[in-house]
Amino acid sequence: MTGAASDAVARAAAVVRERLGNRRPTVAIVLGSGLGGLADRIADPIRIGYGDIPGFHVPTVEGHRGELVVGTLGGKTVIGQSGRFHMYEGHSADEAALPVRVFRALGVETLVVTNAAGGIRRTFSAGTIMLISDHINLTGRSPLIGPVRPGETRFPDMTVAYDADLRTAARATAERLGIPLAEGVYVGLLGPTYETPSEVRMLERLGGDAVGMSTVAEVIAARAGGMRCLGFSTITNPGAGISPMPLSHAEVMEIAGRMGDRVGRLIEGVVAPL
Repeated sequence: MTGAASDAVARAAAVVRERLGNRRPTVAIVLGSGLGGLADRIADPIRIGYGDIPGFHVPTVEGHRGELVVGTLGGKTVIGQSGRFHMYEGHSADEAALPVRVFRALGVETLVVTNAAGGIRRTFSAGTIMLISDHINLTGRSPLIGPVRPGETRFPDMTVAYDADLRTAARATAERLGIPLAEGVYVGLLGPTYETPSEVRMLERLGGDAVGMSTVAEVIAARAGGMRCLGFSTITNPGAGISPMPLSHAEVMEIAGRMGDRVGRLIEGVVAPL
């Protein structure tokens, strides 16, 4: 890695590493809208505010706390990212992927992403938890533009972007815990508007099952660096045109928060045997 991008990762990683002492997280968990409560499942936490980390942006979106939480979950040392840098806030794809690259610099091998999403599949109701099997990047942006960063590949294979073994573990964990779990394709758009009914119909024809405004840049950067990825979407509402009700961020927050405990138990169950 060269230039400003290299410096940004190195500076941020150095600050976080100093705060961690002898803790060495091997799993990172990105907490989506309304799911910040998952951080409360992390035991013996060290909390690092984004304002203390060079290059990290304080979130402007409700439901994103703006801190890293390092501690124990399922007997493993994990790092939780409570708050994203969304591209619709004016950040580049490179900035959106900065935390993931910092996690890799810290030795993290597995990335778990969560998000709140609108339902495209017509059988999805509010509160459905969807295991992400694949994604479609329609943001028009990539965190890999520019010089190849050391440790990353120029053309990462995205055939199985979401690790097959981790997905198998997630399905088994959901069955053991009695948590209904759907599976499908996540579509990432730039936002920040919700989709029109015509756009939802288009995404349905393209093979999408859920739609949101995050996640894809993080997973692309993670895969370029050889990290294993697992993802969960909480369906907070049917997409525009499927439901006659207007869409609101308040609804997204309420449903995601209500389902946070289930998503947290799923993630803990998958992390424990890693």
